[in-house]
Amino acid sequence: MSTEFTPEEKRQMSEADIRTKFITPAIVQAGWNERQISEEYSFSVLKPFTDGRMLIDPKTKQASRKEAKRADYLLYHSPNQKIAVVEAKDNKHSSRDGLQQAIDYAQLLDIPFAYSSNGDEFVEHDFLTGVQRTLPMNQFPTPDELSERFFSQYTPEQLKLIQQPYYTDANTFREPRYYQEIAINRTIEAVAHGQQRILIVMATGTGKTYTAFQIIHRLKASGAKKKILFLADRNILVDQPIREDFKPFKKVITKVQGKMDSAFEIYMALYQQLDGSPTAENELFKQFQPSFFDLIIIDECHRGSAKEDSNWRAILDYFDQATHIGMTATPKETADASNIHYFGDPIYTYSLKQGIEDGFLAPYRVIDVNLDCDLKGWRPPKGLLDKNGNPVEDRFYTVKDFDYNIVLDDRTRLVAERITEHLKQNNRNDKTIVFCANIDHAQRMVAELSRLNADMVQQNPKYIRQITGDQPSKTGDLEAFCDVKNEEKAYPVIAVTSKLMTTGVNSQTCKLVVLDANIQSMTEFKQIIGRGTRLRPEADKNFFTIMDFRGVSKLFADPDFDGEPVVILDPEPNPKPTKYPDPDNGNKPDKIEEDPKIYKPAIIIEAGKLELRIIDEKVQYLNEQGELVYEDIDQFSKRHIQQDFADFEQFKQQWQQGSETLSEKFYANNKWLVSLRKKAHLDDNIDDFDLLSSVAFNKTPLTKTERAERVKQSGYVEQYPEENQQVLGLLLDEYVKSGVKDLAKTELLQTPQFSPFGGLVSIIKKFGGKELYQKAVKGLEKMIYAE
Repeated sequence: MSTEFTPEEKRQMSEADIRTKFITPAIVQAGWNERQISEEYSFSVLKPFTDGRMLIDPKTKQASRKEAKRADYLLYHSPNQKIAVVEAKDNKHSSRDGLQQAIDYAQLLDIPFAYSSNGDEFVEHDFLTGVQRTLPMNQFPTPDELSERFFSQYTPEQLKLIQQPYYTDANTFREPRYYQEIAINRTIEAVAHGQQRILIVMATGTGKTYTAFQIIHRLKASGAKKKILFLADRNILVDQPIREDFKPFKKVITKVQGKMDSAFEIYMALYQQLDGSPTAENELFKQFQPSFFDLIIIDECHRGSAKEDSNWRAILDYFDQATHIGMTATPKETADASNIHYFGDPIYTYSLKQGIEDGFLAPYRVIDVNLDCDLKGWRPPKGLLDKNGNPVEDRFYTVKDFDYNIVLDDRTRLVAERITEHLKQNNRNDKTIVFCANIDHAQRMVAELSRLNADMVQQNPKYIRQITGDQPSKTGDLEAFCDVKNEEKAYPVIAVTSKLMTTGVNSQTCKLVVLDANIQSMTEFKQIIGRGTRLRPEADKNFFTIMDFRGVSKLFADPDFDGEPVVILDPEPNPKPTKYPDPDNGNKPDKIEEDPKIYKPAIIIEAGKLELRIIDEKVQYLNEQGELVYEDIDQFSKRHIQQDFADFEQFKQQWQQGSETLSEKFYANNKWLVSLRKKAHLDDNIDDFDLLSSVAFNKTPLTKTERAERVKQSGYVEQYPEENQQVLGLLLDEYVKSGVKDLAKTELLQTPQFSPFGGLVSIIKKFGGKELYQKAVKGLEKMIYAE
């Protein structure tokens, strides 16, 4: 270790110099060698453990990355165990200045020891004891010392299991990401301690299957588990792992398709194929003794195993001697089903929010599209007939009805037109999933999208495909949609579904997720959003867009959206049934829900009979702080105001008339105006009219004070008697104070400043009656906005 520098020279050194000349030699002197384990697992300097959050410019849609998180040093005891993190500072800082960051990184990475140094000494934080101490530079702990301190908590039998290496074949191995490593290590440790039920929560797109593969490999290689069952409820959730992550198991793995053959070590099965129904006569899984499997992994365990009377639970109860590991992105915690009640609290949770922050998952933008029939509801005109010539029941229909018990073909057309417009504005080969209310809705959506995209369908008939449970081609279409080997020519491009693609679909290139179903379940919402969260920058997939036609994206604001799962202890005694269940069942092996058919055929109102339209549209995106904020609010407002009004004069006329239609516009909403005012850097002395005029029509805004002064100079007020002039002057003062919207309300005349004139009745009488008073005030408002 170098001692040839004076204190002053040392203080002038950069952090890199301090690392090179003091910290690295101290670590090496303590016995930490780059080839201590192998080159792949050596300690590394300045190695990032995240990719850095993906940042999208709202205007250009160009992608960049936030700086990745990196520790100055990560020290490994073994291939499976990072054991220490060291943060360096230059000598102008104290030795403790990097400790908080080291502690934060150690907590994030699940590392037991954290160190900070400025080249003079080390400061150690021991998470096992909570003790901090200062060490001279020549007394950094050796690998054996840290290992003894960390592993002293385990028995020799537990150590054998915990220290079992990863699968590391040179051709197929990829080092687990830090969160995968934590999930694997914690699972192995839980098994070593005899825990029989384990729950892992990892956001969609973060590699649950690869995590499961490494868990199985280490438990099997150590001899702790010999016969393993991997359970899922979808063919694709079994077939994909066999082809991809579980490929190294090809000699010992089988997919259960009939008779249970005891010659294999790993069994991949759909729970439906094992027929776990308690009332079934031939329960396939009972061909094996209850002690046959010693490990069962349940993929997407939110789907069914949480319920005590579910098929999965029958299988798990039969093989109750095995260790049960549940894996899900969305643990089901409802009044009548709880993963936590069965598995216990998750041993590890890696959320969507964290995945986006780390740069492993794609951020999203939200386009919230509002149709007039959805926002206001819809009542059929008198005498309206449905497709079959029957009178339509005269009642108020809402978004909860549309495509469930009444079909408005014009609504389907509007939705399909907006989807097509988006693809034409961006890229018509962008992979898109459209989530519909049910199979019937999906069929109609396919027909409408095909009509609007006839040129693309002409190039390839599979450009648009219905992928629902009733379609014989669903498996092949789903595999083709998810194919990333030939992205430019892969079909289908637009997948129209209802329930079938809500979970377990590895759609890495999906750029547009369309919501046109009434989704109330947070679990289902998270699963659907997960269809777009996978990043693939090499295929220009840096973010994805959610186009919401049903107001579903309001669930983003729910604290439970990315919160920790909480078990519900008091089940609801009489849960309410779903009013309009989804019939998208498909055949049994790929069935998603056991919903009954719709109670009655839907009423169909043919296209062309209704004048429906899109009222407004809001666009939001995730900013650097992970907040969903409006995108380019000024430009967005400008485009929509110009769509609603032919020119400035028409806009001014409707504003002066106090048009109810204008007041309903999203850009006239007070919250929107506050955000727009902030973006335009205009203060409250600029009224809402000037704010919107400047944004939409490039008009120079006048202050309310300037407008009031122009009215006074115009001579308009002087045409009235002296007392009336004073009243109009007070109204102008009120305009300067709060804007023009309330000037015509006679309630204003009851406020204290008008008391000297005798109050409401007296003032109106002096103007010649209510009609003449309001005419005077309307004239005043017109003069306020006169050019």
